[in-house]
Amino acid sequence: MNTPLTKIKVVLRLMGESAIFAFSSLKGDKFRTFLSLFGVSIGIFSIVMVFTALDALKANVERGLSSFGSNVVYVQQFPFAPEDGIEYKWWEFITRPLPKYEEYLYLKNNSKTLENIAFATFSEMNFEYRRNLFKGAIVASTFDWDKVANFEIEKGRYFSLYETQSSVPVVILGDAVAEQLFAGEEPVNKTIKVGITNMRVIGVVKKSGESIINLYDTDNSVMVPYSFAGNLFNIKRSDALICLKPQDNVSRTDFLYEMKLLLRSIRRLKPKQKDNFALNEMTFLLDTTKQILSGIALAGWIVGGFSILIGGFGIANIMFVSVKERTNLIGIQKALGAKKYAILTQYLSEAATLSFLGGLIGIILVFVAVSLFSGNESFPIVFSLHNVVKGIIISSIIGIVSGFVPAYTAANLNPVDAINSK
Repeated sequence: MNTPLTKIKVVLRLMGESAIFAFSSLKGDKFRTFLSLFGVSIGIFSIVMVFTALDALKANVERGLSSFGSNVVYVQQFPFAPEDGIEYKWWEFITRPLPKYEEYLYLKNNSKTLENIAFATFSEMNFEYRRNLFKGAIVASTFDWDKVANFEIEKGRYFSLYETQSSVPVVILGDAVAEQLFAGEEPVNKTIKVGITNMRVIGVVKKSGESIINLYDTDNSVMVPYSFAGNLFNIKRSDALICLKPQDNVSRTDFLYEMKLLLRSIRRLKPKQKDNFALNEMTFLLDTTKQILSGIALAGWIVGGFSILIGGFGIANIMFVSVKERTNLIGIQKALGAKKYAILTQYLSEAATLSFLGGLIGIILVFVAVSLFSGNESFPIVFSLHNVVKGIIISSIIGIVSGFVPAYTAANLNPVDAINSK
C-alpha cells in the first residue's frame, strides 16, 4: 500500500544512498572534487566569518556605547554629525563656549522634564602609589554621574552626597588603574597621589573592556568629585559636558525642545542667532554603526557569493558527470518502477551532500580562525551556533540549486534510451 509514510521511508532511504554516492563521487576525480568543494568552502568561510566578525563588532560597539544610556543627551561643544546635514563646520564649532557648571545648575533648577543631570569635566594626570605610576584620564563629576554613566562599583563604594559637595579628597579607580598601581593589593582605603595631591581610594570600578567606541573609558581613568577637582587641574579650560536624562513619560521632542530653550536662555542668544551648543544623542552613533555594519555584511555577501557561485558550478558539473556515468542505472531504476520524484530526490540529495561537505570544511576553517583570536580581550570573537546553522543552511541550499538541473535531467530520462545508452 502506497501510503505517505511509505513514501517518506523511500525518500529517506534514497537520501541515505545518495550520501553514499556523494562520498564515492569524491573519490572518482579528486582534483575536480577539490576545486568544487574549495569554492563552496571559501564562500561559506567568507560569509560565516563576516557574520562572526559582525557579531563581535556589534558587541564591541554596544559595550562602548553602554558606558552611557541610550536615552542620555549630551550638551557639548562639538556635534556628533554635521548640523546642516552637509558639511561638518569644525571651524565654527571650535569657537563655541564649553559647557559650564553654572549652566548645569540652571538646567537642574529650571527644567520640568529632567530625570537626572550630571556635569563632568575631563583631564589627564599621573596617578602614583609607592613606585607604581599610571598616566590616564581623570573625570571630575557631580553627584548624579552614576545615574547617567553606566558603570558598576566592584570594590568599595561610590561618592556620598557630602563628598561631592564638600571638596573631600576621595577617588574611585578604574580597573586598569587599580591593577597597575596595586598589582593585586587591596586598593580601597589606600592613599594615592593624583598629580601632587594625596587622595584616598574609596572604590574600584568593575572592568568594562576595550571598545572601538569609547565615550568614557572607565578602565583607564579615575573619578573625583567635581567640588575637589579645582585643586588638581584647571577645570575652566578642560573638556566638559552636561549629561541629561529625561523622565520616562516625556517625549523626546518635548525634552529636546525644553533643553534647547533653556540653553539659549542662559547663553542669552537672540532669536536670529544660531545655537552655540550641541545636543548630541546616542541614536546617531547607533544608526551610523548599523549602516557601517550593513555595508560590511554586503561586502561579505558579495565576496562569499562569488566563491559560492564558482563552487556551485563545480557541483553542477560533478552532478552532470554523475548522471552521465549512471545513465544505465537510472534506466534500470525507472524500468523497475522508480518514480520521477525518487530519482529527483536521489540526485538532489547527492548534490546537497557534496555542498554540505564543502560548507562543513568552511565552518571548520572559521572555527580555526576564531580560535586563533579567542585570546584577544579587547576584541573578543565568539564562534556562535546560529552562524554555524546559517552556514550549513546556505551550503545545503547552494547544493540543491546547483544540482537541480542535473537531477531534473536524470528524473526525465526515458528508461529505454537510458538502458541502451553507452
